[in-house]
Amino acid sequence: MGNVKCIALVAHDNCKKNLIEWVEWNWELLIQHKLICTGTTGGLVEKALTKKIKANYCTCILDITKLKSGPLGGDQQLGALISDGEIDILIFLWDPMEPQPHDVDVKALLRIATLYNVVSACNRATADFIISSPLIDTAYKAEVTDFIKYIERRL
Repeated sequence: MGNVKCIALVAHDNCKKNLIEWVEWNWELLIQHKLICTGTTGGLVEKALTKKIKANYCTCILDITKLKSGPLGGDQQLGALISDGEIDILIFLWDPMEPQPHDVDVKALLRIATLYNVVSACNRATADFIISSPLIDTAYKAEVTDFIKYIERRL
C-alpha cells in the first residue's frame, strides 16, 4: 500500500445519504486518493466531490472509477479487484435492516475483503476511524496470507 490508497466506496440504497454526508465531510482527504465505487453510489460520490472541489476553488483532478451497480455485477467486479490486490480500503455502508436481493453477493464481497486483509468499514464510525488514521497517507505493508498450501492441498 503506497501513500495514495485505492478506496472502494459502496452503499446500499438506505445508506447512500449517510455515505454522501461522510464523503462531503472528508472530501479533502478523499480527493488525495484513488476512488472506486459501484453503480449509483459512484455517480453520487462524483457529484458530491465535484461540488466540493468547485466550491473551494480546488484545482485537483478527481480520480474515480465507477463500476456496475452492485446487483448487476459491481460487487463481483469489486471482489475481483480485491483479490488482485487493487483495493486498499473498503468502505461499505450496508443496510443490516433491509434484506437485499443480492445478499449472497454482499456476503461474498465482505468475505473476500476479510480473506485478503483489506481495511474495511461497514459503518460510519469505523469509516471515521480509518480516514482519520495517521496511516491513511503513509505507505503501509499489510500482512497478506500465502494461499499456496491451500491451493496445493491434497484431499
